Amino acid sequence: MATDPLLPGPLWLVGCGNMGSAMLDGWIAAGVDPGHVSVVRPSGRAVGHAVRVLTDFPEDEVPAIVLLAMKPHQLDAVAPGLAPILDPHTILVSILAGVELASLRARFPVPETVIKAMPNLPVRLGKGVVGLYGDSEDLTVRTLVTGLMASLGHAEWFEDEQRLALAGILTGAGPAFLFRFIDALGAAAERLGLPYDQSRRLATAMVEGAAALAAASDEDAEALARRVASPGGTTEAGLARLDEDRALLDLVERTLEASRRRSLEMAAEARQPQR
Repeated sequence: MATDPLLPGPLWLVGCGNMGSAMLDGWIAAGVDPGHVSVVRPSGRAVGHAVRVLTDFPEDEVPAIVLLAMKPHQLDAVAPGLAPILDPHTILVSILAGVELASLRARFPVPETVIKAMPNLPVRLGKGVVGLYGDSEDLTVRTLVTGLMASLGHAEWFEDEQRLALAGILTGAGPAFLFRFIDALGAAAERLGLPYDQSRRLATAMVEGAAALAAASDEDAEALARRVASPGGTTEAGLARLDEDRALLDLVERTLEASRRRSLEMAAEARQPQR
């Protein structure tokens, strides 16, 4: 295998749904050689980029990195065939929501390094966020994984698995919540008189610009909101409604809590291998 700046050896993606394909697209755009990647999926459906797609695990190599990117409920169907292939130096990375590190190690006892990663869909554009957690203290491995994930956007390690789970809800599910807010802004403007296509186009462009401004500013979001709102003006009037009785804050907190409860349920389910 020729030298790859981001990979120490073959990369296998086990499953390649929405998030897996987004990560693959991001990695190829960042310079990963498609010839170093194999996707294993029962359908055998192509993933583009001239990446090899197989319906079973390759027999001609041992992977340097394996990304578990199937559905969490498929873990016990995948593990018996995959676990015997892996060697101690294989880096096993899981993006399976709600599956704890202990549950992964119970099914994959051989790899010395098992890492949980919580990415979000903007990784496809190199604008993602990837939370990371693992119990290995091998700095060389951590540096390698950090570089691979940072090629997709912002990568950040957590020393507490529960905090990673909460961060995964914030950044992983967060885009869906934001998309709903964009849609709500557009729908509200439409009901007040703007054409459908125009209202959603303007809402999307506004959010893109506002996010870029927030990312580039040293001020926090609250200060930026005050900067937009002139005393007695239109923005202040709207903010007063959002802030009334903590309406927005309470809604968002309930939203994150609902997602966190489901994450805890999924973790409990994964602790019990399915027969």
